[in-house]
Amino acid sequence: MALDLNDYIATYNDFPEKGIVFRDISPLLEDGDAYKQATDEIVQYARDKKVDMIVGPEARGFIVGCPVAYDLGIGFAPARKKGKLPGKTVKASYGLEYGKSSLYLHEGAIKPGQRVLVTDDLLATGGTIGATIELVEDLGGIVVGTAFLIELEELHGRDNIKGYDILSLLKY
Repeated sequence: MALDLNDYIATYNDFPEKGIVFRDISPLLEDGDAYKQATDEIVQYARDKKVDMIVGPEARGFIVGCPVAYDLGIGFAPARKKGKLPGKTVKASYGLEYGKSSLYLHEGAIKPGQRVLVTDDLLATGGTIGATIELVEDLGGIVVGTAFLIELEELHGRDNIKGYDILSLLKY
């Protein structure tokens, strides 16, 4: 990829507290051409995996997953917080530094045997991604890979999604 993603990532030291380095993709989102180049790499990865459906957690999962699904001409299903999806849902919980949280997926979102790519903007601790994978598999989907714009290696997110193929466009 000719694009250097480092040029499009904002870095904030000591945010939200001392010792934390926060990374943000907002500058990438502001440049449509750069963003398209970044998502094109994920589109090719999804094509290679013969993906039938994209699933992403909450808002940032949409930001990556929706354009990829659109380019591929396939569906996108959101994994959301409680009460944000209509109809019957399945639930998966994950740990946070201050307790637990849960994600929900509409029970008709994934068909058994469907090949699914799980996407998000950032792989940090892997909690939301692990929960999203659990939701897809509970519905009979096959997670063929995961894709991220950024991976924060020091947070060991890969530990929560061992055994799954991972594409990270930029690692810190």
